[in-house]
Amino acid sequence: MEQKNIDKAMDIYAKLMMGEEVSLSGANQTLYQEYMDNAEVYECLQNMLKRLNLNLYDHNSALYMTAGDGNRTFGYTNEELKKVMGLKNNKELYLCYYIMYQVILVFYKDTGSYQFVECVSPSEVLEFTTSAFAKTLSKLDVLVTDEIEEHSIRSIAILWDEMPIAFTESDDETGFRAGRGSRSGLVKTVLNFLVGEKLLIPAGEQYYPTDRMRAIVENYFEQNRGRLYELLRDE
Repeated sequence: MEQKNIDKAMDIYAKLMMGEEVSLSGANQTLYQEYMDNAEVYECLQNMLKRLNLNLYDHNSALYMTAGDGNRTFGYTNEELKKVMGLKNNKELYLCYYIMYQVILVFYKDTGSYQFVECVSPSEVLEFTTSAFAKTLSKLDVLVTDEIEEHSIRSIAILWDEMPIAFTESDDETGFRAGRGSRSGLVKTVLNFLVGEKLLIPAGEQYYPTDRMRAIVENYFEQNRGRLYELLRDE
């Protein structure tokens, strides 16, 4: 393999690590073309990312990189994520994981064709999450056979059920603010986190999926569905 091709693969990796765009129509067009047309650059970059447990996706003529499953170096640990999101314990964190899945399911109601809705509001996510818990709990004895798993799901469902819908009775959709004390607060916390990860774009009280989100959902999420996906897929 020629050194110049190794250097180009390293350049692509460096740009993506620094959060820069590598795409056909935007920044770093030459590097994107090298990735697409130069087999040695493609192979070198893929091998490098595989060793680092990183995934690379080509979506809408742009490259997106994300941490692989269980990547402790480039991904978040539970403790780090609790700190970033301002959460107190694992139960709150797992509830936020559940809400994140609901955000995906609100956008992608038909995973067979990956048709997605244009935008969602916090109130839609809140209602969707409440409905999902009711559906999951109603058939929990069929979905799970492990007592520990059943207890875990019930415990976060109880936490959600015990929370007030909003911080105050006067709060409405435009009053959603992030926090641990209410359902609307946790929904807003999750949405803020997804905005920070460049997965959603806020516009007033609507949130739009970015190409980065679509790349991850339609690739990584499909490959690494996990147990929570299995429990929610019928919804």
